[in-house]
Formats: sequence, structure tokens, C-alpha cells
Amino acid sequence: MEHGPVGTPAVIDPARPTGESAGAAVERLTRWCDDFPVSGVRFADLTPVFADAAGYRSVLDGLVAVAGDVDLVAGLDARGFLLAGGVALRLGTGVLAVRKAGKLPPPVHGREYVLEYGTARLEIPAAGIDLTGRRILLVDDVLATGGTLRAATELLESAGAVVPAAAVVLEIVALAGRAALGGRPCHSLVQV
Repeated sequence: MEHGPVGTPAVIDPARPTGESAGAAVERLTRWCDDFPVSGVRFADLTPVFADAAGYRSVLDGLVAVAGDVDLVAGLDARGFLLAGGVALRLGTGVLAVRKAGKLPPPVHGREYVLEYGTARLEIPAAGIDLTGRRILLVDDVLATGGTLRAATELLESAGAVVPAAAVVLEIVALAGRAALGGRPCHSLVQV
């Protein structure tokens, strides 16, 4: 990173390697929160990874490397938005926000699903975006039990899209989230 005169933003040379892998950045910066959002759940907060320029860049590099041939990148509410935008920009595709219930005006396509600590619903616009036949990469920060990624995949497929794969930054292997994906490919940059 190079700095200009005082008060000007840093300039990042994307051709110059950061010197730290996505795995090392995730290991160094992830904040683990016990009993959040409910008792018995250990939450992996990747916000510090994304706030670190080199860490964020290495994570985006890793996700782009596994993206494959896609027409659109979909990010899951809310941290997936931070990833999907960066990946889509680098791939030269559009980006789609898969929202939590009640955040989009009707009409919407929606899918209910079960979390490890409750239930939720995901939604996408039912008008204005034709997803028929479009290949969509799903991205999110963490794969835990797999319910959110499975629901998002089913939601997009019900709208006519093809979801060749999902990609996440961190996979918590002990929670067996891959099993919920029904054999669909899922790339994780880091497994714990």
C-alpha cells in the first residue's frame, strides 16, 4: 500500500501481493463470540477480516479463484453483500442481494428455512430481474448448518436460475453444513 500526501487515501496496487493468505487473515482476525445470538451458539464474526484491507482483498481473491463461469453473484444478507459486490466487480458480473424477509417491496419470491437457533425467510425480487437460465454463484461469510445456503439455492432455482456452486469464507466442519446442501458444490476458503 502506498500513501500519498497527508489526508489523501492509500492507493492499493492490485498487482502486488498482500503477503497474507485468506486463511491466515481469517485465523488472525476472526472474532469468536460465545453464546451469540443465543446461548450455546459460538458465532464467527468476520467483520474484522473485512475491515482489514489486506485481509479483505485476500478473501476476495480466494472467492474469485473458485467462482467459475457465472453470470451473476448473489450475496446472502448481510455479510454476504460485502463479499458478493467485490467478487462481482472483479468478475465483471452483476450482483444480487438475497434479503431477509420484509426488506424488499412486493412482489417477491421467498423461502422459509431453519437456523441452528430459530427460523427465518429469504427473499429476492419477483419482478425486474429475470433469473431464468442465469448461472449464479452464491457467496456468504460462514457455512454452519447449511440451512441458509440451501434455502438460497432453492429460492434461486425456483426463480429459474442455475446455481453451479456456493462459496464461503469460513466453514465450521463440526456442524456438517455441507450435508444440508444435498451434494451441491461448496467452496470454503478456511475450515475449522
